Amino acid sequence: MVVEKSVSASEPLDLIRLRLDEHIFVKLRGNREMSGKLHAYDSHCNIVLGDAVETIYFVEDGSKELKSRQEKSELVFVRGDSVMSITDSTNLDTNSA
Repeated sequence: MVVEKSVSASEPLDLIRLRLDEHIFVKLRGNREMSGKLHAYDSHCNIVLGDAVETIYFVEDGSKELKSRQEKSELVFVRGDSVMSITDSTNLDTNSA
């Protein structure tokens, strides 16, 4: 059985549907970003990412320098109310904060 993806988007969530099983980039509240393979989503923008990498940006006490650390997860659930944007990760500049 062959399943074809429709390439048209008539509603905003269709853009997410078109990225199922593909690598995406998610900007989150609280100075966080995630990237990973999109396994599932719902109408509240709750998403499930596989092979996810979370980047957390912070400034240490007494410093003005922006630092980051990364955490990897095999599978992660992201609550939709923390999602600010979702995009295809293939065109991202990974050197920007």
